[in-house]
Amino acid sequence: MAAVPQLRLALNQIDSTVGDLAGNAESVLNWTRHSVEQGAHLVAFPEMALTGYPVEDLALRRSFVEASRAALVSLAARLEAEGLGEVPVVVGYLDRSEHAQPRYGQPAGAPRNAAAVLHRGGIALTYAKHHLPNYGVFDEFRYFVPGETLPVIRVHGIDVALAICEDLWQDGGRVPAARAAGAGLLLSINASPYEREKDDTRLELVRKRAQEAGCTTAYLAMIGGQDDLVFDGDSIVVDARGEVIVRAPQFSEGCVLVDLDLPAAGEIPSGTAGDGLRVEHVVISEEPLPPYEAELTSGYADRLDDDEEVYSALVVGLRAYVAKNGFSSVILGLSGGIDSALVAAIACDALGAANVHGVSMPSRYSSEHSKGDAADLAERTGLNFRTVPIGPMFDAYMESLGLTGLAEENLQARLRGTLLMALSNQEGHIVLAPGNKSELACGYSTLYGDSVGAYGPIKDVYKTSVFRLARWRNRAAEERGQTPPIPESSITKPPSAELRPGQVDTDSLPDYDLLDRILELYVDRDKGREEIVAAGFDAGLVARVLRMVDGAEYKRRQYPPGTKISAKGFGKDRRLPITNRWREETG
Repeated sequence: MAAVPQLRLALNQIDSTVGDLAGNAESVLNWTRHSVEQGAHLVAFPEMALTGYPVEDLALRRSFVEASRAALVSLAARLEAEGLGEVPVVVGYLDRSEHAQPRYGQPAGAPRNAAAVLHRGGIALTYAKHHLPNYGVFDEFRYFVPGETLPVIRVHGIDVALAICEDLWQDGGRVPAARAAGAGLLLSINASPYEREKDDTRLELVRKRAQEAGCTTAYLAMIGGQDDLVFDGDSIVVDARGEVIVRAPQFSEGCVLVDLDLPAAGEIPSGTAGDGLRVEHVVISEEPLPPYEAELTSGYADRLDDDEEVYSALVVGLRAYVAKNGFSSVILGLSGGIDSALVAAIACDALGAANVHGVSMPSRYSSEHSKGDAADLAERTGLNFRTVPIGPMFDAYMESLGLTGLAEENLQARLRGTLLMALSNQEGHIVLAPGNKSELACGYSTLYGDSVGAYGPIKDVYKTSVFRLARWRNRAAEERGQTPPIPESSITKPPSAELRPGQVDTDSLPDYDLLDRILELYVDRDKGREEIVAAGFDAGLVARVLRMVDGAEYKRRQYPPGTKISAKGFGKDRRLPITNRWREETG
């Protein structure tokens, strides 16, 4: 039978740790070995897989850039030494520009978000990301200079054009250039952070770009977590018509193998191809492959529903933060309320109940049902549980200071924060802050009290979503024949900080369903007062909510990092001055 253009592509959606060059290289080596053992002809890894992503200001350290370059050279040699050198490997890393870039005001040696093709113990080709994102959590114009080439490698008689992440998200550039160069496959490596419902946007993007490029398009994504970012995998391969060939699982590390029948390459492209990009073509192998003995069946991993997807992101984010920072256990206050209950459930799923420590810290205002709900949650989940009343500590402070009103209320929260930090120091757990996005937005939290912690798992989750996720987690447990982790009364009772007699959240805040809809417009969508009122909300209520949000910026700036699940979380996404006299209602 005559040889035909075919290619077995291995997309390795792996987790990398920022700065762990040796560990990341070892992971690339191991997954390459696995890919080659499975018969792969081209192996790919995510954007900046060798350094981890994002490296932030590490990119500005020449020592780190040079260490990345050296690690790449060493990796190429190791692949060859272990008999893996004949299969080309595409891997992202941190590089530097050899020449000055006056157009961008950058000297020679400026850092680049780059990738390389490793083959036969050497570096066959390097290229840098062409489109540099500069929005949301991305500051790539701060760090990098763009690449100005269209890299194309010929593998078994097929021309494969290469791109990096934003090269697909932005119009122009390498996508139309791939069509102009006659590529048979467009391969994009990515470290695109998770956002709620982004998987739908991502699929439509890849379909559109495949049609524009006129060729099969493979989108390889990273998984895992880095500080407040989560990466959800969901790698995709579509054909030139935009039809899905394979789609990988979400939040799951692994190798996606796909057999592709692709058009044979023509004349070697040269010159420029779309947007003035210079074609850089390297021949890896000209001879087409013989037909596959057994072609792999394409697969489409089941999609998670919206609540399971968000919950999975929160679990992955917490697990990654704890593990990558060298810890194994966490501690948190258990009030019997919905926020600490959901955080405890997430922690147990992320780390195992044996590594989660809950502390009930009742005061004179703590209700019996709240103390009971905390103990019930501990029994349901199996986490470590203890009770440490704060009454004696509170009385000692009050005797010395005679505090009243808000100062008396906040003292209770600060005593609890101090107690948790003391146990953290003594026993080596990291403290989890249970605050949600609604509370953070409005400043409904106590500095150095309930804001104490190394990580805030639900920092980017509005209160209405906290309830929804708690119900989903209990429902999922019931469907699996397990005990629901969250007591029903924690879900159904009115939320309360219990810092004074009979206190409920609605004493200080609007109903959460109404509040969250206003916050979503103001915080997530940057709508002004007039636009929010025009959307049907009471003008007085809007003015009140906006005043609370604007006045709490100093608190949010001091809150710990937490898993980002929205398009605009508090942190790098939303950067406002603390000292700021602009108010929407007055101008």
